[in-house]
Amino acid sequence: SSFGISGTNAHVIIEQPAAGPAPAAPSCPAEELPAAPWPLSAKTPEALRDQAARLLAHVEAHPETRPADIAYSLLTSRSVFDHRAAVLGADRTEAMRALAALAAGTDDSALLTGTARGGRTAFLFSGQGSQRLGMGRELYGRVPVFAEALDAVLAVLDGELEGSLREVMWGE
Repeated sequence: SSFGISGTNAHVIIEQPAAGPAPAAPSCPAEELPAAPWPLSAKTPEALRDQAARLLAHVEAHPETRPADIAYSLLTSRSVFDHRAAVLGADRTEAMRALAALAAGTDDSALLTGTARGGRTAFLFSGQGSQRLGMGRELYGRVPVFAEALDAVLAVLDGELEGSLREVMWGE
């Protein structure tokens, strides 16, 4: 491929690559993989119990659905609310027992419940060398949209910090 600065854009395919070896089979079948937690959340405790009852009915009606697939769907397709539960069954039977307990409003050893609390935001800088003192200063001086966005972010963050983040970033 050639993507020239003068606007040249050319791409040539010489031939299709040879087929590689078939991927290796997983070391253990999917049915033997450890169970994944089933997260549930709702706006109220009653709604959380209702959601558990609906999920239990669905799981009972679809015994072919793998527990790992249920966990994936719950993690990637559901909104997160303040009233939360995690079903931690080691297998499908234990997970369904815990789900039934949640729906009934009772406890189970494979069930965790709680209410989310508001917290403070923390920033972690990796220390892996991907950042350097003064990083972003030139971009700030040359690109107005970046400068405006950084100023807006720093205005919020500086009100929450003991010092200026700009001073930390640029060593001022």
